Amino acid sequence: MSTSSAALTRLREEVLEANLELVRRGLVLYTFGNASGISREDGLVVIKPSGVPYEKMKPEHLVLTDLEGKIVEGNLRPSSDLPTHLVLYKAFTEIGGVVHTHSEYATAWAQARREIPCFGTTHADYFYGPVPVTEPMPDSEIAGEYEKNTGTAILRAFTGRNASELPGVLVANHGPFAWGKDPEAAAHNAVILEALARTAYFTTTLNQHASAIGKTLHDRHYLRKHGSSSYYGQVKDGK
Repeated sequence: MSTSSAALTRLREEVLEANLELVRRGLVLYTFGNASGISREDGLVVIKPSGVPYEKMKPEHLVLTDLEGKIVEGNLRPSSDLPTHLVLYKAFTEIGGVVHTHSEYATAWAQARREIPCFGTTHADYFYGPVPVTEPMPDSEIAGEYEKNTGTAILRAFTGRNASELPGVLVANHGPFAWGKDPEAAAHNAVILEALARTAYFTTTLNQHASAIGKTLHDRHYLRKHGSSSYYGQVKDGK
């Protein structure tokens, strides 16, 4: 087995685990949702097959495609959201995994076409600003290459924004997408996004006039985890 094929085997396992994490965390129902991962070296993407129940899914069921969506390996159809994932991989070159769910609270914010404000430090630990929401897609984009155009709508929402600092988005009237450095991180961020959506919902229910967190506190919490002088957690390699 070559190094490349060994890496793709690991990627399959990572993508399967990311998909199963969505089930464990209650972010998907039945066959809803999908997770993918990319091998930048090979220019290949591994993604969940369309409509296959999670409990029956095995690594060999995952579909391998190139960055144009052509199936390279696998006998099943890839997720119908593959074109959206591909747009994100091409535009956000620092990411290695993408997850899409219809998780309850994040989807509610998406259907309300509202970004999720950063009300507190839990949000600030993960998102350097509010969770963006796309503009509704025009009928021409929906009638055309819908899934690809969904990705384009996300890119429009990220004009002037940093995908590394905001690892997720709400697609208006649809649901959330999240991403990360690998499939595990993407699934993690999808779980966090749902938790933030839920907490923000309760915040606005308790106080419709709740204010967003102040910049100084937001900066402190985000940068202590993600900044160049971050100090949260342990030093890697025991150093």
